[in-house]
Amino acid sequence: MVSQVELEHRIEEACKLLEACRVCPRECGVNRLKDDKLGFCRSGLNPVVSSVSPHHGEEPPLSGTKGSGTIFFTNCNLHCVYCQNYPISQMGNGVERTVGELACQMMSLQDAGCHNLNLVTPTHFVPQILRAIGIARERGFDLPIVYNTSGYESLETLRLLDGIVDIYLPDMRYNDNAVALRYSVAPHYVEINRAAIKEMYRQVGNLVIDEEGFAKRGLIVRHLVLPGGLAGTEGVMKFLAEEISRDVYISLMSQYFPAYKTGEFPEINRRIHEQEYDEAYESKMRYGLKNGWVQEFE
Repeated sequence: MVSQVELEHRIEEACKLLEACRVCPRECGVNRLKDDKLGFCRSGLNPVVSSVSPHHGEEPPLSGTKGSGTIFFTNCNLHCVYCQNYPISQMGNGVERTVGELACQMMSLQDAGCHNLNLVTPTHFVPQILRAIGIARERGFDLPIVYNTSGYESLETLRLLDGIVDIYLPDMRYNDNAVALRYSVAPHYVEINRAAIKEMYRQVGNLVIDEEGFAKRGLIVRHLVLPGGLAGTEGVMKFLAEEISRDVYISLMSQYFPAYKTGEFPEINRRIHEQEYDEAYESKMRYGLKNGWVQEFE
């Protein structure tokens, strides 16, 4: 854990990223300190929060017995056409908060007995989150921090989180840049995502679970199986096995369903087939990636 003095330095450096915004890889360049123009994520100076609550549906070492303390941020730096949370990520449903109010919400989750603080879709609000963590720390906040992200991250921003984030929970959505551009409007996704995963792993390593079964530190990679093999599972698993670790924990997700704009994309306007999920699982096992979780096919 970084000292309070070092945290204040990180906060200053992070806030500089807002002046001509380069918080995420898009580097829109808008001045978010003035709030007079919005970039791709449509976010200004203050964080916007959709919900704050203990969550019992995360991976078992995160949810534990009392829940993972989720703060679900509004807006996103991806525009996924199949987003299941599109009213929040794309339509802006949420309430603007000051960083002081955000710090209070962090404390409320700790007071509720949650096992960790789970920051959901935090990328575009990293400077504000860091400032809120600084305030919360002064009030006795000490939960492990989970960074729950799409994985489309700036290395400059991630390095400011070194020693602050305890558990990284990124997606690896695609293994093909053309697919990422078509379905998430994410240029150079593969290179950006893989560099981010490497940096996250450098910071926290493989998942550490304590004697009670709760996650304390480490990397968990989520991979959502898409129709028609569009997620490129084989390539994702190969990368993780060969360039990260065969001990990395992977959450292989079967929960895709058509939502938001999928009616405009016939090839993904359906649930995945059981065979598609089985093939994704076989790819995971073929590369010796035995740690993690699978979902029952519905």
